[in-house]
Amino acid sequence: MDLLSKAALNGAPPEELESLPLPDEFLAGHLRADDAESLADAVDKDVRRTIRVGPVAMPELAPDEVVVAVMASSINYNTVWSAMFEPISTFTTLRRFARQGGYTTRHDLPYQVIGSDASGVVVRAGAGVRHWRPGDHVVVSPAYVDDQDPGSHDDGVMGEHLRAWGYETNFGGLAHYTVVRASQLVAKPPHLTWEEAATITLCAGTAYRMLVSDHGARMKQGDVVLIWGATGGLGAYALQMVRNGGGIAVGVVSSTAKAEVLRQQGCDVVIDRREIGMGDTTDPSADAAELGRRLGRRIRAEIGEDPSIAFDYVGRATFGTSVHVVRRGGTVVTCGSSTGYQHTYDNRYLWMHLKRVIGSHIANLQEQSACLRLFEQGRLVPVVSRVFPLESVADAARLVQENQHIGKVAVRCLAPCDGLGITDPAARARIGEDRLTAWRQYATAPTATGAGR
Repeated sequence: MDLLSKAALNGAPPEELESLPLPDEFLAGHLRADDAESLADAVDKDVRRTIRVGPVAMPELAPDEVVVAVMASSINYNTVWSAMFEPISTFTTLRRFARQGGYTTRHDLPYQVIGSDASGVVVRAGAGVRHWRPGDHVVVSPAYVDDQDPGSHDDGVMGEHLRAWGYETNFGGLAHYTVVRASQLVAKPPHLTWEEAATITLCAGTAYRMLVSDHGARMKQGDVVLIWGATGGLGAYALQMVRNGGGIAVGVVSSTAKAEVLRQQGCDVVIDRREIGMGDTTDPSADAAELGRRLGRRIRAEIGEDPSIAFDYVGRATFGTSVHVVRRGGTVVTCGSSTGYQHTYDNRYLWMHLKRVIGSHIANLQEQSACLRLFEQGRLVPVVSRVFPLESVADAARLVQENQHIGKVAVRCLAPCDGLGITDPAARARIGEDRLTAWRQYATAPTATGAGR
């Protein structure tokens, strides 16, 4: 460990951090451009074959950027997509990004540092950074916003040049250091550990925009919300938001074990997808309307009405059923397609019943700030189930790729052990250690492979 990272880990003051040199290179989980075709014909596109851990060069710092010493990160499904080089190689995206010129040319390298979550300590701030300084404890939003794009000034993620950091950019969070724009930073909740804080921004922020924000479904008290994959990272945060907001949560999962997790977490209605005959939900020939009728009957038997909102990030396997099952005037909000991007549905159920489909992607900085406030109040808690060291990041990504996880899988980067980073123990005691670590009990819970993450 270099002197700067040791100082950051030990809580050195800003003056000391500024006086220590940045290392010329650092350890990072990364992909190699030479591997982009290696999985093309593979039946099992095992991400352990392409995710490497090794030294990479420290990039030059732009005036509007900061260097963060990364204490922890987490695995998201976009890391799996990156390592599978699907739907396209992210090196193609990096080359396109670099064509903008200026500092973007740094991103076109023969390797890509991956990862779209991070918690850590600011150790350098560019000349144009005003609101952050070395020593600040931060979490990183994955929304890499272009502040010179007109659309960004209406909604930060509506700019034409928005990128998902660590997926569509280089220098991501699964590393000892990351370089991010100052507009990606939010203050770390002081009662959380590094690994807990590192699992929030992508999944919880995305769920907040999908359900709560004016840009999403605008969930109200009493709304019935169907949550596909309700024990995954996105689904687990959505479940908390529905319950906090006075909604009625209907969680769909892929196994008996995951159904039990939902019951323990207070989900109002729990449905194992096999109960309605979904079985392998990756089958594109499944009759979405018939599955919707079965699911609707099951929900009405429990609640007496159809869902107002379907929270769908599973994609091809579930989207047609979501369109069918939401009530007249209801909303399907989608942010991903882990089972496939080509969705089919019967459009009669959309137009004749005045339903809406909302596409949602990441969250803007205001939405991230509002979401983090809920964590600081203790209304939301982390859903970390397992923590891996950076050296085992490929194994952590494989766990998510095979849907053998529950909640969020964190990765320690510079943090040498779990439990570090708490600067407000009184708030942690008030919220309760049992609540904050409740999902750790599922670290070894048996799960079923398949969709519905």
